[in-house]
Amino acid sequence: MTPGGKALAEFVAEATEILDALGRDLLALDEARGQEADPEHINGIFRAAHSLKGLSGLFGQERISQLAHAAEDLLDRLRLGRLTLDEQVLDTLVDALDTFQALLGEASRSEEGPELTLRTRAMEDRMARLGSPPPAVEEDPLERLELDATVRAVFTEYEEHRLRENVRRGVALWRVRAAFDLTDFDQGLADLNARLKPLGEVISTLPSSRPGGANGIAFDLIFGAKVGARALEDGLKGTPAELAPLSVRPPEAGSTQVALDAPRPVRQDAEVLLPDDEQEPDEDAEAPVETTLATVPVSPGGGPPRMHAVAPPATVVGLKAAASAPIPAGRPKAEETSLRSLTQTVRVDIGRLDGLINMVGELLLIKANLQRLAETSRQDGTVALSKLFGQELSRETRQLERKLEALQEGLLEARMVPVGQVFDKLARLVRKIAREAGKEIDFVSSGGEVELDKLIVEELSDPLMHLIRNAIDHGAEGPEARLAEGKPRRAVVRLRAEQKGNHVVISVSDDGSGIDEVRVREVALSRGLVTPSQVSEMTRRELLNLIFLPGFSTRSSVSALSGRGVGLDVVKNNLGNLSGIIDVWSERGRGTAFHLTLPVTLAIVRALVVGVSGRTYAVPLNSVLEILSVQPRDIRTVERREVLDLRGQTLPFLRLGRLFHLPEHEVSRHFVIVVGLAQQRLGIAVDELFGQQDIVTKPLGGRLSRVKGISGATDLGNRRTVLVLDVAELLEEGIAQERRRA
Repeated sequence: MTPGGKALAEFVAEATEILDALGRDLLALDEARGQEADPEHINGIFRAAHSLKGLSGLFGQERISQLAHAAEDLLDRLRLGRLTLDEQVLDTLVDALDTFQALLGEASRSEEGPELTLRTRAMEDRMARLGSPPPAVEEDPLERLELDATVRAVFTEYEEHRLRENVRRGVALWRVRAAFDLTDFDQGLADLNARLKPLGEVISTLPSSRPGGANGIAFDLIFGAKVGARALEDGLKGTPAELAPLSVRPPEAGSTQVALDAPRPVRQDAEVLLPDDEQEPDEDAEAPVETTLATVPVSPGGGPPRMHAVAPPATVVGLKAAASAPIPAGRPKAEETSLRSLTQTVRVDIGRLDGLINMVGELLLIKANLQRLAETSRQDGTVALSKLFGQELSRETRQLERKLEALQEGLLEARMVPVGQVFDKLARLVRKIAREAGKEIDFVSSGGEVELDKLIVEELSDPLMHLIRNAIDHGAEGPEARLAEGKPRRAVVRLRAEQKGNHVVISVSDDGSGIDEVRVREVALSRGLVTPSQVSEMTRRELLNLIFLPGFSTRSSVSALSGRGVGLDVVKNNLGNLSGIIDVWSERGRGTAFHLTLPVTLAIVRALVVGVSGRTYAVPLNSVLEILSVQPRDIRTVERREVLDLRGQTLPFLRLGRLFHLPEHEVSRHFVIVVGLAQQRLGIAVDELFGQQDIVTKPLGGRLSRVKGISGATDLGNRRTVLVLDVAELLEEGIAQERRRA
């Protein structure tokens, strides 16, 4: 890679991380739409925009730098209270994120399209003109705070704004004094902030007017508590903090209170004693509301998002109906976007890398021993080698095998990333899709901590986007239609991931209208996708699977989201490329669920090597359930399909040689490999079993890439290349071909 290309790759990787962090904070704001916004999230987005501005300017990406500067100005007005966080501002920030990602995509390809440049300029103008200042108040709330003027004079504009907001909302304010030794005051102050953050908002940190001793330094922290005094004291036990409440005069003219009480240390063995008139009446009394940024109230017609409790670590995003809301000027039109990352970078913990380096060191020792044995063998010439030599060689070989397995496992773990990376992107996209469709959606995701290979996660992003789009547009009904059917006004779309053995199952479901089987049958017949005789023989599952055929759509009109005849066939093809399988469940009036079953990794897998008609194939072992030996008389034909009776269950039977048009020979017995993915099972007949081996599957190019039932090729180590079977395609295609041949 050239120096310029390396610099560009580094920029794209770092900018992608910044946008991911910005997107997470923006998602948190969207979750609380209609509620008070957390200033931490506003600050997080502001810092991300600031970092992106500096980074893009450093690498000469002027369009990104200028847009980030405009976003920074908007967010600065927002965090200083000069702008109100309303629906329009939030929509603009969401659209700005989409524009940033589009700009970064062009930058990664060293392109600069004029259309995107115009879109960027329009977004900058939109942010500059946006919003209205909050309503003016007759009295400055800070005038009611009994705080020395010299202290107020050193506040930054942002600190003064946050203090004003806390006073206005009636939040209990405290001065927290803490003294630390000069040798470790930075760590002590960081620990104190970490203790305070869950209990409220640290508004300002100032050097204390009271010294911290001969070898110490003291700080005064102005703190807005969202908990009661007793809970605050308990949270600070074990720290050198001293608490003093800050008095605030009521809005009406009244008696003047003492500005600052004498600070009292927080003791570890006793409670902090407050004056009698400041004692809490009840330990469990309701705490003051946390200070947050002002938002414009949501109109009664829309209603705030409804949050549903789910088991952690689930994420719930409430989405408000916006069918009647006008699209703001400068907003990009609906377009087919991709959620794939622009970089293939994977963050690896340094401890994991140290472990890999240690394994390499041990492999070097084994290499030295093998070289010594080889040298001994060469010097002995034709003299017969001793038994001791053979034992030592066998021992080193076993050591090599164990270390290689450990190295392989470590490398595979380094490639693993949580699927939550895609889930977060989908959560941000759902809001836009729901707006375009005019639906009210609650999006619930869980299992984001489940890990998959990085390449699988990237390839999975677009299929999941298609399924989510399908669930919102095809599955979920409109609010009025749901109420008429006795359902809640808001539809629920769920995304869940769970690991089952060597596979991960990802489910996308909705509680909408379900798939209309009658309509599916009519469309399939009218478009000539199936014949009437084929339809009459289809099971319910086979009928539902017709929706995965290319060009199939039950929509009679084309919209921005549906009716284009693409989507689900793309999902199935992409999953097939990943050796995965998709299964669909649907019930009319109750909803639809798609279940995606995928291997954890495709890098290095254990395979079963088999022989059929003189050819050798590899079957991924993670899909093999068991191996049977059956007699030809045990094979039966039911409804023109060959099947086996496996412990009282009917098992579909597939002759691999017949599927690949290989010459068949009479045999006295068949080895049957029982494979399975999700709920599907299939018995594959082979002639020979050669054993197990670790393989690295390489894709086939050109015309060979479209051969059904083959996922790639591998080298078995004896300079012989064999084909690797695609179990998912065999389950989908093999049974259908067997029926057609019957």
